[in-house]
Amino acid sequence: MSKVLVLGASGNVGRPLVEELLAKGEQVKAASRSGKAMGAAEGVVFDYSDSSTFDSAFEGVDRAYVMLAGGYVAIKELLIPVVEAAAARNVKVVFQSVLGVDADDSIPYRQVEIALENSGVPYVILRPNWFSDNFHTYWKAGIDQGVIAVPAADGKSSFIDVRDIASSAAAALSTDKFDNQAFNLTGPEAFSYAEAAAKISSALGKPVQYQAIEEGAFCDMLKSVGVPADYAEFLTSIFYPVREGWTAGVSDAVQVLTGKPARSLDSYIKDHLADLA
Repeated sequence: MSKVLVLGASGNVGRPLVEELLAKGEQVKAASRSGKAMGAAEGVVFDYSDSSTFDSAFEGVDRAYVMLAGGYVAIKELLIPVVEAAAARNVKVVFQSVLGVDADDSIPYRQVEIALENSGVPYVILRPNWFSDNFHTYWKAGIDQGVIAVPAADGKSSFIDVRDIASSAAAALSTDKFDNQAFNLTGPEAFSYAEAAAKISSALGKPVQYQAIEEGAFCDMLKSVGVPADYAEFLTSIFYPVREGWTAGVSDAVQVLTGKPARSLDSYIKDHLADLA
């Protein structure tokens, strides 16, 4: 029986992906630290750092959605063994990478991509831009205080709704016509954080402003609220491409993969008003 393994199944992308695959009639194994079932999806315990959990996760599956959950920084060390485990079992991999990593083969996420490309199994690489959903997750505490403070300067990003990442992944997992290709996933338009804050402010009917802060201050702020130092440094570092303008590009990959245009930032805000309030 064909079955799809979804890593990070309880996360921002994993949850809607599991739902969409089930709606397509797929058999799904939802992998997470807890191993809890998700609706009709079978639950299975998975720990990136414990290879003894790999066998039960990959048992009976022919396709897998591979991504690294938030909070980890050992990207290559944790993901390449997962790619190797999939390849050893001849499992197709749809891999959630990161926009822009193909610019430099020394970037850890790019090294994982290369390992996958050379693995001998069918693959699809998805490289999403910054998530629209970060506004009601990572930046929600700031919005509550009326300030989004990040080290983005005036850089723009074509924010992508996680539902579009999930739909793109579901499409890639459900057909072979996208195999052995990489796709840059973006929203339909790029906005600065100041522009995004203004949109959120208007929708909520309360002041929300953007404050451009320095990297050091941002990193210290994260650590002050309990973010581990190595992950705080990682989160700080990934704003460099934003400041350089490298996250402002727009692609039609969501349309190509799903047959539907990517959701706008306005649509995300409208659909998540309760989460943002």
